[in-house]
Amino acid sequence: MRLLGNLIWLLFGGLEAFLGYVIGGLLLCLTIVGIPFGLQAFKLAEVALWPFNKSWELKEWAPGCLSTLMNLIWLVVAGFWIALSHLLFGLLLVITIVGIPWGRQHFKLMSLALTPFGRKVITT
Repeated sequence: MRLLGNLIWLLFGGLEAFLGYVIGGLLLCLTIVGIPFGLQAFKLAEVALWPFNKSWELKEWAPGCLSTLMNLIWLVVAGFWIALSHLLFGLLLVITIVGIPWGRQHFKLMSLALTPFGRKVITT
């Protein structure tokens, strides 16, 4: 079931989301200052490619105040807008009965897009 959900996700927008995160991550990695943010974009791309078998958790070690500062910068510059787009697409999909599983994946991505620093992606 997860494989079918992931294939349908790829056909109806998941591939575009993945490519958007990868291109954004590559552009961010062109500058020294943007490398940590580019790595977080790659983390989002990993989840956007196959969301039905991915989840995340907080890292075992305490990331500290640097992670909090980076999350705040991320939230102000890009995270809010990325999360807002996932919220919009999630709501549009949840309106239809058939789109509920894919809408839930957008809500899952919305949570990660708000604060990606200090989290690690795991395969379930």
